[in-house]
Amino acid sequence: MMHSKRKKVLQKIITHAILIVFTIVAVYPVLQVVTISLRPGDKLLSTSLEIIPADATLESYISLFTDRPFLKWVLNSALISFTVTLTGVVLASMTGYAFSRFNFFGKKAGLLSLLVTQMFPATMLLLPLYIMLIYFGLINTYSGLIVIYTATALPFCIWTMKGYYDTIPISLEEAARIDGCNQFQSFYKVILPLAAPALVITGLFSFMTAWSEYIVAAQILQDSELYTLPLGLKSFEANMSTEWGLYGAASLIVMIPVVVLFIVLSKWLVSGLTLGSVKG
Repeated sequence: MMHSKRKKVLQKIITHAILIVFTIVAVYPVLQVVTISLRPGDKLLSTSLEIIPADATLESYISLFTDRPFLKWVLNSALISFTVTLTGVVLASMTGYAFSRFNFFGKKAGLLSLLVTQMFPATMLLLPLYIMLIYFGLINTYSGLIVIYTATALPFCIWTMKGYYDTIPISLEEAARIDGCNQFQSFYKVILPLAAPALVITGLFSFMTAWSEYIVAAQILQDSELYTLPLGLKSFEANMSTEWGLYGAASLIVMIPVVVLFIVLSKWLVSGLTLGSVKG
């Protein structure tokens, strides 16, 4: 009995030690960014281990909002990201439901095609997408960028929704149909509320696809007035020097919306909402 207790205590100590190590590894880069953002000028490296340097200043944060169009970049990125999120959730929720509940010609081929597209990075598809946007006159427009981001995020989102719909018993829809609901009402009132965790994952993935993407935006947007956050932050880099303080300050501010979204939506990320929905 005593040996068993010691073994459990040792396992807890090892587990907590491993968790502490990984936490330090994850938090250390963020602390370094905080330190850099508080240093004056364009200092990147320092021999000091202090998180808050002795000569700390908020000059970089003030300069972001006074000397640079930072808020405009934030609004541009927010507009694109929320549009992509809304479009991705709406299209993926309906398409995933169709693949999950209906049998039709080309169903397997369609699912396989969506899966194959995930095998290639978005940069490989950039050239054909760029040519397509030229034909439609969508170069240097938010519409063109939204089309590419949505097309990039949809395959994963559709598979996520389809997989989650498969776990929801069809008997719930049948009961709703007996109570007088039509196909759309049973989907909207019964299935969608139960699929909330999958909708949250789909929304977060769609948002992250657009919020921090740089390569595609750099090719599509050529007008500085249309710059998103990644393009705006790139402008801090010059030929002879880089404004590391602005980089650090902007990086911390940019991550706030993502962290807030994860905190607000964290309770929906736990699946299992369908448990207990069918009474035996």
